[in-house]
Amino acid sequence: MTQLGDDGILSAPHVMEYPYRRSLGPVLSRFFTGLRDGVIEGNRTASGRVLVPPMEYDPLTGDDALDEWVAVGPGGTVEGFTWIAAPRASHPCREPFAFALVKLDGADVAFLHVVRAARESDVRTGMRVTVEWAAERVGSIRDIAGFVPAEGGAR
Repeated sequence: MTQLGDDGILSAPHVMEYPYRRSLGPVLSRFFTGLRDGVIEGNRTASGRVLVPPMEYDPLTGDDALDEWVAVGPGGTVEGFTWIAAPRASHPCREPFAFALVKLDGADVAFLHVVRAARESDVRTGMRVTVEWAAERVGSIRDIAGFVPAEGGAR
């Protein structure tokens, strides 16, 4: 509904969407096929860094020769997190969870995913986590249902 603001300017709500389907290309196709098969892979840059998720080019140098694949995980370390105490409908979990930057074993960069824990106090920077796979995997980032605290949890 259009409203007149105190400044005399009209405003109206607007939702802009552009749903589309895109080709994942060879790099992300391999990554998501691996997730479907229960394997997480990254790719190695010329300087030796392992990127997860893999990229089509080195973001630091622009080099596009990233054709060496490296299996990583399934364990990793939480590098930072934010606790979501009251998930919204658009969140990936119905119960409280953490969005966390997880650096998988063998990777040199962290990526954002879900850490499932009963309480905020169960999650901390530096804790060890391991992959929890989805019951049915289809080749999507959601094939990783989330990460859960590893045995012992501490580094």
